[in-house]
Amino acid sequence: MKTKKLYSIVVVGLLTLFIFGGCTEDFEEINTNRTKLTELDQSTLGPAFANAQWRTFSAYQIFQNLFSDLYAQYFTTITPNFPSDRHVQVGRWIDASYRVFSTDPVPSILEVIEKTAENGDDVGNAVARVWKVHMFHRITDYFGPIPYFELGSSESSVPYDDQQTIYMDFFNELDAAIAVLESNPGGSAFGTNDLIYGGDAGQWLKFANSLRLRLALRISGVDAAKARTEAEKAVASGVMLTNGDNAFLAVNDASFNQLNQITAWNEFRMSANMESLLKGYNDPRISAYFAPTVDNPNEYEGARNGLKQSDLALPENKANTLSNMADIFLPPSQGINPQTVMYSAESYFLRAEGALNGWNMDGTAEDLYNMGIRLSLEQWGTPEDDIQPYIDGTSLPVATGDFVNTPPLTDIPVLYDPANALEQIHTQKWLALYPNGWEAWAEMRRTGFPRQYPRISSDNPDAPADQIVRRMRFVDGEYINNARAMDGAVEKLGGPDKELTRLWWDPN
Repeated sequence: MKTKKLYSIVVVGLLTLFIFGGCTEDFEEINTNRTKLTELDQSTLGPAFANAQWRTFSAYQIFQNLFSDLYAQYFTTITPNFPSDRHVQVGRWIDASYRVFSTDPVPSILEVIEKTAENGDDVGNAVARVWKVHMFHRITDYFGPIPYFELGSSESSVPYDDQQTIYMDFFNELDAAIAVLESNPGGSAFGTNDLIYGGDAGQWLKFANSLRLRLALRISGVDAAKARTEAEKAVASGVMLTNGDNAFLAVNDASFNQLNQITAWNEFRMSANMESLLKGYNDPRISAYFAPTVDNPNEYEGARNGLKQSDLALPENKANTLSNMADIFLPPSQGINPQTVMYSAESYFLRAEGALNGWNMDGTAEDLYNMGIRLSLEQWGTPEDDIQPYIDGTSLPVATGDFVNTPPLTDIPVLYDPANALEQIHTQKWLALYPNGWEAWAEMRRTGFPRQYPRISSDNPDAPADQIVRRMRFVDGEYINNARAMDGAVEKLGGPDKELTRLWWDPN
């Protein structure tokens, strides 16, 4: 593939995205220094790969926090000027975010793949191809059709590819990468420039199989046979099993956890969904996820999504009366708290669902569900004596007692119940995925679980308050700069370029 010779190799400069007046200081500063190179050599391949990893999470606030984190209902906004919680997709935010993705990590990862192949670095090539799948599955799960096969070409107009074809290529890429990683269990790539596993090929094999498992379940509603094949291959080859396998992106004071940066701006708080579930289940993770309110240090309080400006004026919806994130997510830890990529607990919940489908997941749905809960609780520091009582818990979610008399979110306990197993699996997975709203929103769309409270209000007539937004609209900049491709993009989407048009894997 012919790629543009444009890379961000060293993260040194600061370029602030001035996106919308009156709040420019609230948007993350994008570290970038693009250097036009004629060729990457062995000494620059590692930094290029590190750049692709870290920059995958760029523009965190305007790409993730103000959209998928709210659509997943992990948080609610307390800032009147942010209409995204009322189903408005602010085009400037998404346009800027997509531009960062397509001009920074994408060229880096494509060039690393190309050069490792030329250099005969099979393990490095395999690791880079796995990361490419991770990068692009996030983007296609946001928009649907995207430029994929020809993104990075020197053409002035880059066509969009349909999501089904992209997903099939994901599995092909993972097949090739996993074959290499299986053959090189003691192999290494990129050394300390691999910000997740330090170059360990064995760990990348587990991550690659867990990613394959995630993608397999994602397509299970539209291609059950393919989904089963891919899921069983993943489990047979070996997925993430312990918290030692968790994928975190290492950070430092220069390349920091971007979630920790935006908490300084005091713009979002715990959702009502979180309050109902965490309080009702007496969930020990509540203090690891959130902080007690400032006004009442003995209470954790959330709020409904979609609050109107008049609602935000009420005392109970103020910053001091709602729960912020826990201390580990606050700015003093931004160079210490690693960036979430993927947890091993997720692989257990995916396997539990697969077992419900009758697939060979090397365990029963109940046992895998319980192990997923156990790993998540252990990950967040729950004492051993508190784990089994939680798994066996029969308490139910609670009403939140707010100004609209919000009822309990659902009526299922934690204790496994075959009659409600699917909802239980996805409710506990949602809790365990925190704070990865990107993935949580995708799974809510696919499964309908956990249940959502309707938003208090929507400012978008195309997306009523009682509906789940199904996708992000194509970015405005593409209609201007890639106009020739956009008719084909909408055709491949299979519906209008609107928020409620479902993606290929979301047919029901």
